[in-house]
Amino acid sequence: MLTIAPGTRVFLTSRPVDMRKGFDGLAAIAKQLLAQDPFSGHLFLFRGKTGSYLKALYWDGSGMCLYAKRLEHGRFVWPPLVDGYQVLTPGQLATLIEGMDWRRTVSPSPARRPTLI
Repeated sequence: MLTIAPGTRVFLTSRPVDMRKGFDGLAAIAKQLLAQDPFSGHLFLFRGKTGSYLKALYWDGSGMCLYAKRLEHGRFVWPPLVDGYQVLTPGQLATLIEGMDWRRTVSPSPARRPTLI
């Protein structure tokens, strides 16, 4: 589980990005396309083209952290593909990371567990 400090804003990018990007590439996207400072202590979420992979970029005060998650089944719920970003609450972030629909107001159903081949 990803925990963030109180007052930290969560920026959800709208457009998919190249998931081969690392710290520097994603920080450049946060700075140039989102017009946000990647060293501000806020969390930036990026997703790949297929929607089943996401990366989170976060400055913790001593260094840049890069988190990644891939869903085995389904896709992450993302806003419509438009320019810009959306700000999420910590609760919406937790729901999104679990692979559930963070836009729902009723309790979502849990994600399926992967089966061994």
